[in-house]
Amino acid sequence: MKFTNGYWLNREEYDVNSPKETYDAQQNGKTITAFAPYKRIMSRGDQLNLGATTITLTSPVENVIGVKLEHFDTNEHGPEFKINNLDPEVAIEVNDQVASLQSGDLKVTLPLRTDFEMKFTANGQLVTQSETNAQATIWNHDTKVNYMREQLSMGIDEKIYGLGERFTNFVKNGQVVDTWNQDGGTGSEQAYKNIPFYISSNGYGVFVDESQRVSFEIGSENVDRVQFSTEGQSLQYYVIYGPTPKEVLHRYTQLTGAIKLPPAWSFGLWLTTSFTTDYSEETVLKFIDGMQEHHIPLDVFHFDCFWQKGFEWCTLEWDKEQFPDPEGLLKKIHDRGIKVCVWLNPYIAQKSPLFKEAKDKGYLLTRENGDVWQWDLWQAGNGFVDFTNPAAVKWYQDKLKVLLDMGVDSFKTDFGERIPAEDVKFFDGSNPQQEHNYYTLQYNRAVYEVIQQEKGADEAVLFARSATVGSQSYPVHWGGDNLSKYSSMRDTLRGGLSFLLSGFGFWSHDIGGFEDGPGTPTADLYKRWSQFGLLSSHSRYHGSDVYRVPWNFDDEAVENTRKYVNLKLSLMPYIYTEAAHAAAYGNPLMRPMFLEFGDDDNVYDNATQYMFGPNILVAPIFNDQGKAHFYLPSGKWTSILDGKVYQAPRTGEWVNEVFDELDLPVLVRQNSIIVRNEKAVHAAYDYTKDVDIHLYQIQDGNVSSKVVDEHGQDAAEIKVERSNGHIVINTVGLTGDSTVYVHENNDTIKLSLVDGKAEVTL
Repeated sequence: MKFTNGYWLNREEYDVNSPKETYDAQQNGKTITAFAPYKRIMSRGDQLNLGATTITLTSPVENVIGVKLEHFDTNEHGPEFKINNLDPEVAIEVNDQVASLQSGDLKVTLPLRTDFEMKFTANGQLVTQSETNAQATIWNHDTKVNYMREQLSMGIDEKIYGLGERFTNFVKNGQVVDTWNQDGGTGSEQAYKNIPFYISSNGYGVFVDESQRVSFEIGSENVDRVQFSTEGQSLQYYVIYGPTPKEVLHRYTQLTGAIKLPPAWSFGLWLTTSFTTDYSEETVLKFIDGMQEHHIPLDVFHFDCFWQKGFEWCTLEWDKEQFPDPEGLLKKIHDRGIKVCVWLNPYIAQKSPLFKEAKDKGYLLTRENGDVWQWDLWQAGNGFVDFTNPAAVKWYQDKLKVLLDMGVDSFKTDFGERIPAEDVKFFDGSNPQQEHNYYTLQYNRAVYEVIQQEKGADEAVLFARSATVGSQSYPVHWGGDNLSKYSSMRDTLRGGLSFLLSGFGFWSHDIGGFEDGPGTPTADLYKRWSQFGLLSSHSRYHGSDVYRVPWNFDDEAVENTRKYVNLKLSLMPYIYTEAAHAAAYGNPLMRPMFLEFGDDDNVYDNATQYMFGPNILVAPIFNDQGKAHFYLPSGKWTSILDGKVYQAPRTGEWVNEVFDELDLPVLVRQNSIIVRNEKAVHAAYDYTKDVDIHLYQIQDGNVSSKVVDEHGQDAAEIKVERSNGHIVINTVGLTGDSTVYVHENNDTIKLSLVDGKAEVTL
């Protein structure tokens, strides 16, 4: 939100008051409370008829400093994000001249009785700062609404990322971002997953701890600052120091909630019938058997919304006209080795038998006059389940238990973002403005917890559409709705990378684009998007009005899908190991290039390629000519598909190359150990048995890699040492017969493990 009229003036409707000095400060245990009046205090008379901001400084996590700005001490109605307090050691200094708090390497300093400033430094270097007139309490005398504002400085060439799933430019500088969940699609500035957290190329992040709308001006009002503001009398935020972006994300998830590792089977291929296509038991089995006939491994089948009767979403009951024997159908699918997911939303249409039940019990949101809050958007007479009511949560979960007992394995939790914020009452009295974004957390938590209870913690996974802070604990998250065209494929990746820089670990999208239209997706787009989707953490074929089975496009689409499903399954020892390790540390599996190559300035604007784990580079192709334009940081890179070696110079290299429709750049960086199993037919299997160990361009020195089991626990380790052309491989924890492939320049040498060991002189 913009409050100024140029640099010197404020807009006429706003009265803006900013701290002009820090008058005094007090220490209370591990907390500093400072008092910052809105003018310099030169005499006792200056203390009269004057407002002030109370500034509270804390540290809940090492290298994280919390700042609360408070004008009036108003009652908080919630809801509030859960903040984990790890109670780190802090160093506090308060004297006549300065107040400071240090946590780890990060220090905040407030000089006293001089022009206001608040500096954040690390190891003596400036991280960011709030300068004079940056903070403010702002009164709109026309609307009678108060706002709180902060502005934190940006350095020269500093770049800002994150803020949730955003389909605008990857680098957020110059943008206006409002964190307000809406279903806007990939072609819009609106987003399903708004996260008031940004990460800077300068080694820090900022989390604004407000569940209501937060408006960010990223160098778009004051060009040297990131401004964030929200309605009310207080503003809470945290400065998170790295210094690397991986460490920033680690500390952010320590603060707001750990990333949960999904079960291994969820990493396989998901197939749906698409949205508005006609389907029945016959259609479902035809598609599942068709995948088997075409030798394409399938792990999950998803039933979209029409598993229920139209106009009745949600009934949480099968449409018996199309699915007369759901238990029998689910058994048939399970007998084929495939899991089942069904679609949900938290809205109850008036025609649904559940509507009256929920209304009579008081389980739906109401208007101020006591009527159920309804509209005709999405479904006729939609009501909203009130997840602030524990009885409503249990009621909803009990309905889901029936489905889980029937054989359903997972849920796609659709919607949850256009939650009413005006003329609405929540059961627990929560502030509707704060509930709007927070609602999705309550909804997805309710669903996730019942899956945990019924299936076990290691088997719990859902596919969530909307998200907020803390939702990383309820994976996986879906990205869309995209269009069936190449530019939307690019936008989808851009949104995914922004999202994965916002504290989330796992992400998927609608392969081929969701909004189909006549003649779309074209066969070439389907193939290129399939490659990208099958080299994402999670992979789902889904569309609007077009069946997504590959044989509906062309024979080469079948071959392409088979190739990349098998590639992903073969890579699961690597993928699941990196997924487990990344989640435990609070990092994404798919990651922007700068997370791995932070010392290479060429990667900071790059959002058309990504690293899949730390070792594999993927550069999707966004055109029908097969033209690839991708960047390689310094070193040797080897194609995992055909063994071609690229030697990038010390300064890095941009590559232009044409690939046929079955290929794209999938490159392994030098000094990598990649464990594979070419015989895999599902995503979940024993990752330590009968595996192939691929060593790519091993350099002098030592390199090692762990391998996890199906539960994400370290189960094996591979250690490699090279000296003067001699390579020694030692392993522990592997079983069965394993083969070592040494990729040296353009050659490949095959070795057998004997008692877990092998060696070769090149």
